[in-house]
Amino acid sequence: MLGWHDRGVEHPEPLYQHRYPSPELEAQHPFRTLEFTPRDPEEMAQRAETFATFMGQRRSPRLFSDRPVPEALIEAAIRTAGTAPSGAHKQPWHFVAVSDPGLKATIRVAAEEEERVNYLENRMNAEWQEALAPIGTDHHKEFLEVAPWLVVLFEQRYELRSDGESRKNYYVKESVGMAAGLFVAAVHHMGLATLPHTPSPMAFLRQVLDRGPNERPFAMFPVGYPLPGVKVPDFARKPLAEIMTAVTRPTPG
Repeated sequence: MLGWHDRGVEHPEPLYQHRYPSPELEAQHPFRTLEFTPRDPEEMAQRAETFATFMGQRRSPRLFSDRPVPEALIEAAIRTAGTAPSGAHKQPWHFVAVSDPGLKATIRVAAEEEERVNYLENRMNAEWQEALAPIGTDHHKEFLEVAPWLVVLFEQRYELRSDGESRKNYYVKESVGMAAGLFVAAVHHMGLATLPHTPSPMAFLRQVLDRGPNERPFAMFPVGYPLPGVKVPDFARKPLAEIMTAVTRPTPG
């Protein structure tokens, strides 16, 4: 019960001294046994390498085709995003999927106006614009209108209950960030492309999409097929040594 063994490895002492869930907690709230498929180390290594290589092919195009994408695929990606962990299991996110051409055009106009101020009226400082220079972005955002879907992710700062009461959500940005990552991975996995887009400020999206006062735009994702022949910046990702530090148990001397 308290973890005497782990996949056949015997331990002289229990791994855990404190049971989870406690009998009292389990009597008040539902729990079930985790569904988990153990795999041998060779299979795990193969799966890990295959997935890492596949995700390494992901890029963010800025030219999309207008080729239609079935709504069922967008739903599947959002369902995947909805499996993300969240603070206190509050699931503080809401996705608005837009395919209506008129509404996409309205969003593009509003986004381009904010970006025009950013790029042409120096709302972005020189350091920021210098960082963006190799990508070559500007205030023109045609992809917002061309891509068959715009998916806008909102973070819910607090929840509004049916009785009119509100309850605080916890670790909102951390939770929504993980949901966004899963959404991007799901889109790539099914064979589509997306570009996380965050025009700043994004408050116009709450008005255009008629969202409640508890919601704030987090990111906007045009989703579709990349335009054939589209080019993307030839950037190298940081090597593992630059993004990972392993702190391991000292070797007995």
